[in-house]
Amino acid sequence: MSTPDLPEPVSPGLTWRPLTEVDVPRWYHLTQAIEAADRPAERYTEDDLHDELLAGSWKDPAHRSLAAQDEEGNLVAFGLVDVRPGDVSTVRASLWGGVHPEHRGRGLGRQLLAWQCAVGRQLISAAPGSAPGELVLHSDEKLTDRTALARAAGFEVRRYHLVMRRRLTGEGAPPLPEVDLPEGLRLVPWAPELDDEVRLAHNEAFADHRGSEPRTREDWQRWVSGHRDARTDWSFVVLTDDGGEPRVAGYTIAFAFAQDWVDGVKEGWTGLLGTRRAHRRRGVGAALLAASLRAFTEAGMDAAGLDVDRENPSGALGIYERLGYAPHQVEVVWGAAVER
Repeated sequence: MSTPDLPEPVSPGLTWRPLTEVDVPRWYHLTQAIEAADRPAERYTEDDLHDELLAGSWKDPAHRSLAAQDEEGNLVAFGLVDVRPGDVSTVRASLWGGVHPEHRGRGLGRQLLAWQCAVGRQLISAAPGSAPGELVLHSDEKLTDRTALARAAGFEVRRYHLVMRRRLTGEGAPPLPEVDLPEGLRLVPWAPELDDEVRLAHNEAFADHRGSEPRTREDWQRWVSGHRDARTDWSFVVLTDDGGEPRVAGYTIAFAFAQDWVDGVKEGWTGLLGTRRAHRRRGVGAALLAASLRAFTEAGMDAAGLDVDRENPSGALGIYERLGYAPHQVEVVWGAAVER
């Protein structure tokens, strides 16, 4: 794939080039400065950055990454483009980047985003099939400069994600819920032999969710159940128990992202929670969350966290609110359609 021409940097003394594996420590230093200024809900370790760059057979940092380096060798801005295999209904190019706080206001973010959009369009055009394409980026609602940048580049708001938190300990923490499943369903701990059926259940459960695409085995094992921060001991599955072959009715996969505990609150994170459509409105999601809340508490967590599409079609937001979760931050998902 050829790389589109880049605009000339606004400021002299910067070299634009792809990121490489040896850049990860300097890249991490840059992301720490960005996170200190922006206070995002999600933060990155060096290992996370290494994976974002290289973990996946589809990764191609030579053509899908760009960084600005100053004369002292410091990275001051970066941008990545990711198109994961397996997209069916819409081929999405995810754009992620940032600029060091001391180098903002010089047009670097605008140039990076223009480059990312051009690369994203190329990748979408080269993807197999004829599904429509979309450029996607995320921003924290409170960062008005990101809002202005996205709108200026032609992006529109696609949806809002609520980052929610529930206290587990201390004053104001609600009691842990007790949720019973109806006859014909039983809750079990996550187990390796259930993992691929859980993946298939997830693909079915999220087929009607905006922005969701099927997860391949490679993607699932790298970024979900096999992720270094996954806590499968805090994860649970609801199986059918009606005399036939047991099937996954619902599932939850939990994580512990210690790098996000900068406010001193240890948080168990529900990364995925889903119920197959045939079993919705039977208390499956609430039972799974109740089991996770108990596991988080027993592990010494101070709070439980998750995020949810504000317009979730399955009614998940109402379940979370009833179990004591409240909005903590708001993330905006932006999109720009790409014709194929």
